[in-house]
Amino acid sequence: MYSRTQASGVSEESRHERLERHATPGRRNALWHWPASRSPLRVVVQYLVIVLCRILPSLRAKNWLYRQLGMTVGSGAAWGLEATPDVFWPERITVGADAIIGYDATILCHEYLQHEYRVGETIIGERATVGAGAIVLPGVEIGDGATVAANSLVVADVPPGTTVAGVPATPTEGRVGEA
Repeated sequence: MYSRTQASGVSEESRHERLERHATPGRRNALWHWPASRSPLRVVVQYLVIVLCRILPSLRAKNWLYRQLGMTVGSGAAWGLEATPDVFWPERITVGADAIIGYDATILCHEYLQHEYRVGETIIGERATVGAGAIVLPGVEIGDGATVAANSLVVADVPPGTTVAGVPATPTEGRVGEA
């Protein structure tokens, strides 16, 4: 499994330091300039595949289709219904073996801001769990065996085996759902 972390399980740099930054010209916000950053035809095709996968019940078919978009998807990875990977840069997503991406979770690899857009690799480790409705921002690495609670916003790396919850997601005592 690809990982940016040290043996301690903590990355040396923050997600912001790992993101590629691209300035956008003119007075409009960066999202207005998206066709200059990605081929509109490519984005349409990726969007259609992702919309299909969001409602497709077959985990094998989802993983195969996502691999065709350039994602790295490990054996046994499971995407819940309505889960959404990044539409613009799906090839920058890595999901480890036996990881779970829960219902309606969103995995992002880009941020369009006022004067720039940012792009980065987003990594979900082996046997990691991203809960329903969670959002993982670009450049984040969720370590092997880590858990992200439902409806959390992940703005920083999650060390292996750690459970995080909240907005923004912070470590919890024990694992979510344990007494």
